[in-house]
Amino acid sequence: MLKCRTVWKKLAPLARASSTVCRQNIRRAGLNNGRIPASVPAAHMSTGPGGGGSQNHLYVLLVGAACVGGGLYAYQTVKEDNQRYLDRIAEIESRKFRTATKQAATPIQPEAPALKPAETEAVPGPEPEPEPQAAPSPEESSPPATETEVAAPSETTELPPAEEPVVEASPEEAAEQPAAPVVEDELPPPSELPPAEITEPPPASVEESEPAAAAEIPAAEPPEPQPEVVAESAPGVDSAPASLKVPSHAPYLLIGGGTASFAAARSIRARDPGAKVLIVTDEPDLPYMRPPLSKELWFSDDPIVTETLRFKQWNGKERSIYFQPPSFYINAEELESTENGGVAVLSGKKVVHMDVRGNKVKLDDNTEISYDKCLIATGGVPRNLQVIERAGDEVMKRTTLFRKIEDFKSLDKVSRNVKSITIIGGGFLGSELACALGRRSNESGLEVIQMYPEKGNMGKVLPEYLSNWTTEKVKKEGVKIISEALVKSVTSKDDKLEIKLKDGRLVKTDHIVAAVGLEPNVDLAKSAGLEVDSDFGGFRVNAELQARSNIWVAGDAACFYDIRLGRRRVEHHDHAVVSGRLAGENMTGANKPYWHQSMFWSDLGPDVGYEAIGIVDSSLPTVGVFAKATAKDTPKAATEKSGTGIRSESETEDVATSPTASSTPIPTMVQHKDDYGKGVIFYLRDKVVVGIILWNVFNRMPVARKIIKDGEEHADLNEVAKLFNIHED
Repeated sequence: MLKCRTVWKKLAPLARASSTVCRQNIRRAGLNNGRIPASVPAAHMSTGPGGGGSQNHLYVLLVGAACVGGGLYAYQTVKEDNQRYLDRIAEIESRKFRTATKQAATPIQPEAPALKPAETEAVPGPEPEPEPQAAPSPEESSPPATETEVAAPSETTELPPAEEPVVEASPEEAAEQPAAPVVEDELPPPSELPPAEITEPPPASVEESEPAAAAEIPAAEPPEPQPEVVAESAPGVDSAPASLKVPSHAPYLLIGGGTASFAAARSIRARDPGAKVLIVTDEPDLPYMRPPLSKELWFSDDPIVTETLRFKQWNGKERSIYFQPPSFYINAEELESTENGGVAVLSGKKVVHMDVRGNKVKLDDNTEISYDKCLIATGGVPRNLQVIERAGDEVMKRTTLFRKIEDFKSLDKVSRNVKSITIIGGGFLGSELACALGRRSNESGLEVIQMYPEKGNMGKVLPEYLSNWTTEKVKKEGVKIISEALVKSVTSKDDKLEIKLKDGRLVKTDHIVAAVGLEPNVDLAKSAGLEVDSDFGGFRVNAELQARSNIWVAGDAACFYDIRLGRRRVEHHDHAVVSGRLAGENMTGANKPYWHQSMFWSDLGPDVGYEAIGIVDSSLPTVGVFAKATAKDTPKAATEKSGTGIRSESETEDVATSPTASSTPIPTMVQHKDDYGKGVIFYLRDKVVVGIILWNVFNRMPVARKIIKDGEEHADLNEVAKLFNIHED
């Protein structure tokens, strides 16, 4: 646009001049014709060869010459202006090079032989000036470091000719130009200028770091893999992470590094094989599954399980908690230049601001990333009790809010060094951790206490009779249960934490685990102008999980509308998998509504487990049908059959078809027996089944899903229970 305006300013005077010349020629011709008596009527001047034909030819020649001259002048002027512009940019660039050279040339050149063994590169560059190693300074104001190899040399390896002094380097340049400087042992291409021995300005204490070795670091450390973006930092260089080049644009930007985000990434790549996906997470780890943190990892016999993060599933098979090894991902710095796309993870970075109109986000280091389509999968943060938050730093230091890998490692270490741990909360997480630590207490003498305001374990989910039975099961694992406990205050006294209950009871312990629920992370709602549901929390989304035309939400942070059960927000692994997968499909144009009824499961050790779907609330009327359990009715047997410990990975792939009912006669409904080996619990609302728990009944979730989807009234739930074949051996 600027060039067009410049050309017009140059051509406008020429056009006006040409018009003036034409008018003058016409007047002159008219005067000449007036002086000479005309023998031919004036009307014949424009219709025949006679009467002033030579004047017409002269007029045409003058106009043509004026046009050609004007065009040549305009072309020459634009060309000269462009050349002056390029020369000016080159001069500005050379100033930066000269400034950097003046600062570095004096100390570097005399010491070149001494520094060469520590860090010397054969970098192709122009012979007259050794600017390439001072290159980081034009792009970054921080002192040069080894990490500047990533991007800076591409712009400064040689003084740019007339075509390359542009300040902004394209992604292609950044990918192609560093080829020779980055790989230290690689000889420069013959097409480049003769190499010159150039020494690095950084301090000699920086160790030599070969990119080839740096790329192998993540693969060599499977226990705690880091994305290549972080692994390239040189040991001992604190400023290295700041110099990493963050992609300025991501076609698909996924905020959050949990299950939903990873499921979306795989779904996007499945539908768009060339897609470039960037995952931004504030955790230092690659995407991983959370359920084993409170289940299988605690039952591992490996003494270094906190380092390997590998566990044996109930079926005996071993796997890592990470969804994929580091080799699955590409370097975030290479995302923009990668021809076939890929999935990159930017770890240890938090998105703090979202500009919906500008389609960009800002990170906690003020870096901005633009996007075409964005997924918010920020999950949630563990809740804490206000009495603990007000108790002071000493109490907070000895309290664990269990959510991440760091929390698992920390609690594992604490459990081996203290005499007493108290778990506050009787839900899924609290009961799982109580069973896990209780089994460990039998070996180490650790006292494990679980307290909650309900009458029994899982009191908000299970009917009272089953909650009481579960409580007895947890006690057998070595856990001391304190029910109907409302915490009044927590204090630190005599190297102990004193928990005072509202009924006057006092509990002394060494450490507290607060498992009292999850708060959806909606920090971006304010800056993005997204709606937060006032009843359930989380970002309100439509049936396609959209919050805006190019913004989707999945996982714990999504509040969606269930066509059968109304608006809901679900905090379980299966929902994260399915909602993430659907969001990824819709980001690539599928436009599918969310109709899936997600399930969740919990295991109280390898012998007792249950799976649930729909609304499971103990305040609803329930009907339970139970049968005698066999050896195959355990979580361990279920995983042996399915081949996976994360049961939803296989369950969600099944299709809810019309099941075949068992022909075995079933006894009368049982609700108050001492042993509940296996069974089905139906939750009713207006005589319609809205929730189902399969107690030690596995691989039947598609049947339960279909019952809820149908939304029909059932006169006899004994007949419905036949569909689950619970009475077959």
